[in-house]
Amino acid sequence: MGILSAEVLGKLKEEAVNAEKIRKLTDSQLEIIYSQNLFNLFVPKYLGGLELNLLEGLQLQEVIAKLDGSLGWTVTLCSGANAFVGYLSGKLAENIFKDPKVCFGGSGKIGGVAEESQDGYLINGKWSYVTGIPHVNVFTANCQIKKNGKMLTCDKGTPIYKSFIFFPEEVKIIEDWNTIGLIATASHSYTVENLFVKKERSFLIKAECRSIDLLIYKYPFLTFAELTLAVNHLGMQKHFFDLVETIFNSIQEPLHKEFRTQFLKNANHNFQERRALFYKYVEDSWNELEKTENVSHELLSKISIICREIVKEGRETALQLYPYLGILASNPITEINRILRDILTASQHSLLL
Repeated sequence: MGILSAEVLGKLKEEAVNAEKIRKLTDSQLEIIYSQNLFNLFVPKYLGGLELNLLEGLQLQEVIAKLDGSLGWTVTLCSGANAFVGYLSGKLAENIFKDPKVCFGGSGKIGGVAEESQDGYLINGKWSYVTGIPHVNVFTANCQIKKNGKMLTCDKGTPIYKSFIFFPEEVKIIEDWNTIGLIATASHSYTVENLFVKKERSFLIKAECRSIDLLIYKYPFLTFAELTLAVNHLGMQKHFFDLVETIFNSIQEPLHKEFRTQFLKNANHNFQERRALFYKYVEDSWNELEKTENVSHELLSKISIICREIVKEGRETALQLYPYLGILASNPITEINRILRDILTASQHSLLL
């Protein structure tokens, strides 16, 4: 993906160590993200976005994730959240995207309750793991709907919910992100208490509820989320395998040399096979959507399976390689340690377990 120059990629990567130290993306990284429009990968051009298709967006996200886990995860989660623009009312979207630094962030879980009235909703709740919260200026949240004192559910008993938009002055941030990896994503929590919002600040992330008629907003959002998370694992794993090769080449000790070489060769081969299948399914699903405005359940199932395999196999391979990397890999200030911690932390996302 040729959108970012080698110089820009180098500058983003250089800041990774500083970002982990300050536990959030650096001002230099954010300046590049804004100038290159990286939070707006899937936003229409008329609103100032890049309007990439699914394949283009995923390829770019993989490139960025290969530079650094926290950087890639933040760009991916925030650009995915900015894609909610496709389901907002036109006037609200236009007002929000007047800001060239617009950054959506939120949680996919139903963390709140929205009590419906004639004019809008009264909202209370808490949402965790909000990636990039220091620079988020549009907060999103899923809330179960309460009406006439009763929590609404569908026939199967599952909650009826909607998504909502909040702004920084309406939320309280709780700095509780404390993990071994993806440290610079600053994925803290936030709460909302007795906040009234008008109905136009609610939306549904469904193809039939889209307000913008681009193909990306017809793509099943759950699968879109699976793909964007999995492609981050591809980037981080490639980063890890490249570092492992460099370390193995520097080891003079002949013990385990043949084993190390063959193990890494097999790991890279299996990785490339998973990656190729991943992108094949991406292209197949996009072509199917273009032709029929639908993606078959069979293909969606295949995508879910390969996304989970990427996470599981990549994590297990990294842990199998770890004992042969020497004490260097146990030093938290080293690059190999950081990317290993990022892989382990990213593998905890419930969507791909």
